[in-house]
Amino acid sequence: MAPGILGKKIGMTQFFDEEGLVVPATVLQAGPCVVVQRKSAGKDGYEAIQVGLVAFIKDSRVNKPDKGRFAKAGVEPVKYLREFRLDDDPEAEYKAGDRILASDFKVKQRVDVVGTSKGKGFQGVVKRHGFAGGPSGHGSMFHRVPGSIGQSSYPSRVFKGMRLPGQMGDKRITAKGLEIVAVLPDENVILVRGAVPGANGGYVTIRSAE
Repeated sequence: MAPGILGKKIGMTQFFDEEGLVVPATVLQAGPCVVVQRKSAGKDGYEAIQVGLVAFIKDSRVNKPDKGRFAKAGVEPVKYLREFRLDDDPEAEYKAGDRILASDFKVKQRVDVVGTSKGKGFQGVVKRHGFAGGPSGHGSMFHRVPGSIGQSSYPSRVFKGMRLPGQMGDKRITAKGLEIVAVLPDENVILVRGAVPGANGGYVTIRSAE
């Protein structure tokens, strides 16, 4: 069983399960991927494989060190690289040049999908943290502000972790334990039950959760 695969979020759809209920699903382009490097405990201190998503990349976008590394592995340059640990299966026989495809995953298998959430920019506490805010009328001057954030005389500071306005989104998010509901190996597509973080077209990492 492959430890994981790289891909892109295509979008969302829906299907009917065995009971006739509508179930939301996310369509993911999964691979094809190529193993760029095999890391070992003896040489690198841990067991892992470095995997790249096979996609076109301009030669000018690849620096000299990476060109040498790709040439040593005997693979074409790739843009998107991630590592998958092999702690549970250190004897897995992966080597540079091996392919990882959507067909390596099965229906009903559980996976963790890692993506980057949509960036919302700088937002206030109402949108960012779900604060209720104050009354809208009747002379109220308290609408969408956070209110008191601490005391004056003691402790005379703002506690760490206080929920305040700030950057919202654009963070690494992991959706855990999603069930694979369909695999289309000819199209390099995997459908998972539920939502996946990120915008359509964003890169995702699909890890086996079993």
